[in-house]
Amino acid sequence: MPSVTDVLSRKSGVIVGDDVRKLFDYAKEHKFAIPAVNVTSSSTVIATLEAARDNKSPVIIQASQGGAAYFAGKGVDNKNQEASIAGAIACALFVRSIAPTYGVPVVLHSDHCAKKLLPWFDGMLAADEAYYKEHGEPLFSSHMIDLSEESHEDNIAETAKYFKRAAKMNQWLEMEIGITGGEEDGVDNSHVDASRLYTQPEDIYRVYEALSPISPNFSIAAAFGNVHGVYKPGNVKLQPELLSDHQAFVKKQIGSSSDKPLYLVFHGGSGSAASEFQTGISNGVVKVNLDTDLQYAYLEGIRDYVLNKKDYIMTQVGNPEGEDKPNKKYFDPRVWVREGEKTMSARLTQSFKIFNAVNTV
Repeated sequence: MPSVTDVLSRKSGVIVGDDVRKLFDYAKEHKFAIPAVNVTSSSTVIATLEAARDNKSPVIIQASQGGAAYFAGKGVDNKNQEASIAGAIACALFVRSIAPTYGVPVVLHSDHCAKKLLPWFDGMLAADEAYYKEHGEPLFSSHMIDLSEESHEDNIAETAKYFKRAAKMNQWLEMEIGITGGEEDGVDNSHVDASRLYTQPEDIYRVYEALSPISPNFSIAAAFGNVHGVYKPGNVKLQPELLSDHQAFVKKQIGSSSDKPLYLVFHGGSGSAASEFQTGISNGVVKVNLDTDLQYAYLEGIRDYVLNKKDYIMTQVGNPEGEDKPNKKYFDPRVWVREGEKTMSARLTQSFKIFNAVNTV
């Protein structure tokens, strides 16, 4: 049975450079997408890796600016993005150290860096460059720069500038053109004009034209009605079929032999229908972002534990079995945090199945 590891030089743990492109090529060829999971702690990292191992799939672990700050600790001052930089580096080093234990390929990524957050991006790239100098590869596999709130001209020009810096380390870059609606990490696009939620093929080609001479290692988050968060059915009008127009337009412009020359990303995946994911994957989506659904899934395990064990966690000693009975085995964080890991991992398993990623390793 073929496996993605057949095409990778590094079979497990954090992969970098050409291996990232080979992974996405393999995903396009075999018509699956890789879940990209936003993490905020070592516990959510473990839940993600466990699900990937159990489903025999590669996985993308990513930290947003706010998630990275939380990884450093809410008590740390984030002036000049210092907490977000330190937290992102700590997250990356933790993932690098533990991921090989789980035996699957992992792409280590940062998520959604808007213009006002570029000092965070600069800090991570500086860490990448220092790590590259010592180890011959960047600390992170890839980053996302999201200047979609800017004009297309400024977005593409600034992205190209950063891509030149990343390309020196053979690092992958994801960029966004067209806006993802809703609100995430303090960036509120809930009131933008609906037309801005749908990227045009000509704009995608302008991105390709600017970035492809620098390196082939880039992906595009094209907007097709995507919204962060989960909303009532009918409130979000996704049109992933538009992605086929982007592929066809670029194919024609560059005379590509491939029907899907672009690496595309599906943002705002939580709450979407399986059919919408399948359409996106059939049109070259290789990465799907998941956050909101998994946050809720993590809560479910802890919530249910607390509700079910309420009478055992109100005091250190004394429960329905006797007033002198100790409760340590019930309030030990290793017990109730683990319940959140299990429900998050179970919810992620559903996504591996929907994205056709099960048994690809």
